[in-house]
Amino acid sequence: QVQLVESGGGLAQPGGSLTLSCAATGLTVAFTDIGWFRQAPGKEREVVSCIRRNRGSTDYADSVKGRFTISRHTINNAVYLQMNSLKPEDTAVYSCATTCVTSLYDNYYRGQGTPVTVSS
Repeated sequence: QVQLVESGGGLAQPGGSLTLSCAATGLTVAFTDIGWFRQAPGKEREVVSCIRRNRGSTDYADSVKGRFTISRHTINNAVYLQMNSLKPEDTAVYSCATTCVTSLYDNYYRGQGTPVTVSS
């Protein structure tokens, strides 16, 4: 049974950092595209970052480039999202899924999400 479980969300001050984790069971993250998505209240879901299967190439939304870093740990079978220089507009529920395409999000395995609030 495939399961994705996010953790690491919480409250951060502007300019602060958080690291989100996406722990996977029932699949091998090294062989699966994993995307981090976020959805803020009243806004549409957007893909924030993606790490591709096998080679591990990465992509980032323009809004987070240079601030967020996606990585995976094969032994832990997890994907991480290091978020630095956080801004209030980063406030959202963050979730991981086995796709990097927003329009396919509901068709693939996904976690329950972890909330991130950036506020002073």
